[in-house]
Amino acid sequence: MKIISWNVNGIRAILGKGFLDFVDAEAPDVLCIQETKAHQSQVDEILKEYPHHYWNSAEKKGYSGTAIFSRKKPIGVAHGIGIAGHDQEGRVITLEFPQYYLVTVYTPNSRRDLVRLSYRMQWDRDFLAYLKYLEAKKPVIFGGDLNVAHKEIDLANPASNRRNAGFTDEERGGFDNIVSAGFVDSYRAFDESPDKYTWWSYMAGARQRNIGWRIDYFCVSESFLPSIKSVAILPHIMGSDHCPVGIEVKGR
Repeated sequence: MKIISWNVNGIRAILGKGFLDFVDAEAPDVLCIQETKAHQSQVDEILKEYPHHYWNSAEKKGYSGTAIFSRKKPIGVAHGIGIAGHDQEGRVITLEFPQYYLVTVYTPNSRRDLVRLSYRMQWDRDFLAYLKYLEAKKPVIFGGDLNVAHKEIDLANPASNRRNAGFTDEERGGFDNIVSAGFVDSYRAFDESPDKYTWWSYMAGARQRNIGWRIDYFCVSESFLPSIKSVAILPHIMGSDHCPVGIEVKGR
């Protein structure tokens, strides 16, 4: 089972930037999308080779939103985490497969001047509680834009970003809580090298100079880590300020 996750920064925009060619070339079994910025009715029918389409759009038009395209029919589907104050932004979709749950997530950004940091921290607590609720039944894979660089190795300029959104002590502590709760950052389980990023500012040629952040992840229940065959970051894929990330599950 090959799974790819990508914050596309607007699915309607990326359709004109080679998105369909990328999907055709990579041919994932499941494709998870964040920041769709659209309702399903606003997008022409796409990816017909994926018979199972699931959308969770924000109530606010042109904002947030997630989608999953799957070749395999799940045995269950859930939208959101069951908390109305969070679920109006369309940030989570869960598919249940026989051996595990797959969750795609677009974590709220704390925004400039950290005006949404307190909300973000409540989100982190509630989302982790949701993951543990699922994990009580079977292992969990969750992936997407978590909007945090966990450690200094995960961004190019940690010293100058200490109190910026995505690298505050509070947000990094939220990721620590994920790890303490028994989930593994799958990429770091395979690759501990520096300079591996998934997001770059559009400013000052940051992507060309690889001045980036690693804020897109696949995390897995620790018990499920032996079932992970490989993980990948695909920085050469253009079209968004994020690049796709991938994970491959053995024999599933």
